[in-house]
Amino acid sequence: MKQKSVAVVGAAETTKMGKIPDQSVIGLHADAALNALADAGLKPSDIDGVATAGISPVELAHYLGITPTYADGTSVGGCSFMLHVRHAAAAINEGLAKTILITHGESGRSRVGAGGFGRSASSLMGQFEMPYGVTAPPTMFTIPVLRYLKTHGLTEEDLAWVAVIQREWAHLNPRASFKDPITVDDVLNSPMIAWPFRMLMCCLVTDGGGALILTSADRAKDFPAKPVYILGTGESVETPMVSQMEDFTSSKAFRVSGKKAFEEAGISHADVDHLMIYDAFAHLPLYGLEDLGFCKPGEAAAFIRERNTAPPSAGKAAGKLPLNTNGGGLSYMHSGMYGMYALQESVRQMRGIAPAQVPGAKISIAHGVGGMFAASGTIVFSNEAP
Repeated sequence: MKQKSVAVVGAAETTKMGKIPDQSVIGLHADAALNALADAGLKPSDIDGVATAGISPVELAHYLGITPTYADGTSVGGCSFMLHVRHAAAAINEGLAKTILITHGESGRSRVGAGGFGRSASSLMGQFEMPYGVTAPPTMFTIPVLRYLKTHGLTEEDLAWVAVIQREWAHLNPRASFKDPITVDDVLNSPMIAWPFRMLMCCLVTDGGGALILTSADRAKDFPAKPVYILGTGESVETPMVSQMEDFTSSKAFRVSGKKAFEEAGISHADVDHLMIYDAFAHLPLYGLEDLGFCKPGEAAAFIRERNTAPPSAGKAAGKLPLNTNGGGLSYMHSGMYGMYALQESVRQMRGIAPAQVPGAKISIAHGVGGMFAASGTIVFSNEAP
């Protein structure tokens, strides 16, 4: 993709976040969409492309009264929205559509119009994992995590530090679900969910959503909000079964997606000012930092513990790589597919309007996971005009 040929010109989350018992899944999609349209100064009739996951793009287009020339229903889990951004940028460059709306909405907590997590008994997971008790995310992710910890000589405490420092970021965010500071002891004394995951190492379960609007960079100056440009993108998939990963200590999809995005963006790791790594559970930022190349294998835990990703605290300066500055899926929001919230925070940082703004940030990366290391999407954003 040509660098900075496409820009985000509209971005917003749902009006309410956390617990929203009076809105259905499609209602959350629509609420986020209307908020993003208002942010961009547009009407539904101005949209000629739609992309979404969780519901069908057909349902979304009909509900909003849009007749698109481009529709994308890619659904690979929580990073689907990163892939939507990548596909939308390609579609705009190809002339398939001019103005594309990407939406997300989930009633993860209230379950209003929500589907289930179950897998068909005839699926690969249904045949070869579920009969052995591997049935829900905490029991799936433990398979690679235990090997990762053993290989690198790490402990529960190393996972706890991820949750502690991300709560520091959430403390600075008025919209975060949990804002009260926590300690490593708090994490290690929280209820056991599935070894080695304690409750405070696991994502929230919330209601909410978000939406993005993309168009060509040459139109970006015509919109009211500061445009955020797509600098590079990547995507990949590995396996639907966590038990069949090539290497339990590293995600092939992460490595392929991240490498592609960095190459396309033409940047080095030193150029990155801000980073969002999908954190459904506390181990994911460790894998992300290593598989994206910011840390060597086994060194991400120490990198976080030494406050390289942390906000300013007690007279200490902010870390050199601010990470998950909204509080992440552990403290901000996690309605099921977290990728949209990571993208939203990257856009806010590039616009200079984030609650915990990184001063002078010019390049932000949003990196997502789908399933249990099944898929990955990586987007590199820039706020500097082409």
